[in-house]
Amino acid sequence: MRDFNYELKNLCRRNRDGSFATRADRERILDHIANQLHDMGFRHMQASSLKPKHIEALVQRWHAEAIAPGTFKNRMATLRWLVEKIAKQNIMARTNAYYQIPSRVFVSNVSKAKVLDLELLERVTDPYTAASLRLQSAFGLRRAESIKIQPGWADRGETLALKDTWTKGGRAREVPIRTAEQRAALDHAKALAGSGSLIPNALNYVNQLQRFKAQCQLAGIDHVHGIRHHYAQSRFQELTGWACPAQGGPPGKALLPEQRATDLEARLTISAELGHDRAQVTAIYLGR
Repeated sequence: MRDFNYELKNLCRRNRDGSFATRADRERILDHIANQLHDMGFRHMQASSLKPKHIEALVQRWHAEAIAPGTFKNRMATLRWLVEKIAKQNIMARTNAYYQIPSRVFVSNVSKAKVLDLELLERVTDPYTAASLRLQSAFGLRRAESIKIQPGWADRGETLALKDTWTKGGRAREVPIRTAEQRAALDHAKALAGSGSLIPNALNYVNQLQRFKAQCQLAGIDHVHGIRHHYAQSRFQELTGWACPAQGGPPGKALLPEQRATDLEARLTISAELGHDRAQVTAIYLGR
């Protein structure tokens, strides 16, 4: 490992702000940045030697590679984190507009939903990962929630309760138990976990997350966040009686006034069940 890569890795390890996933992504992005700077001829670098020319070179390369706007913004956010930690904020412009970075498109009426393939699920050899995937499908849980959950504690009969320590943003919530699929997935997880979580006793969350990722990759299950999209879209049709725009349903501007009221009520319900705090966020899952 080159000295610059090693220095950035240690910087990440010393500054543990953010969730585990955020820290892992940050470390991966900084390693990639160090490699790209080396490939562009900037050798024997240290974090303290970063200059505006290095930022400009990276931005020009990313423009040439035509990376997605979201990826571009994530890399820029990581760079800003880095220059703040080394007290060199003045080597970067404060806004992405200065670098002509395109706006990220959060909403499109193209579905990103994925149904959990039962044949692929059978290829998952770790029972804890399989149970987590079933809960994601049945309740629209995030990956971390489906791993950290203590199914026995969470089962409140008619609802699934999620602790704030399991959820993104620390927002506790409850999801109604409405279907036989949900009850079966939850009972299966309870039988497996007992009084604990879906993290085996010999492992911690980080270990089980890595196992989860490896198991999904080996089974051919990708983009598991799409399972959450499928939950939202199915729930929308259940609540409104029509498909959401992302599934080819009518856009909001085509709805009658009473339909718009139903649409808004459904989006508020889905937003709460997914762990968000406003209806607008559901456009990412449902379109608009």
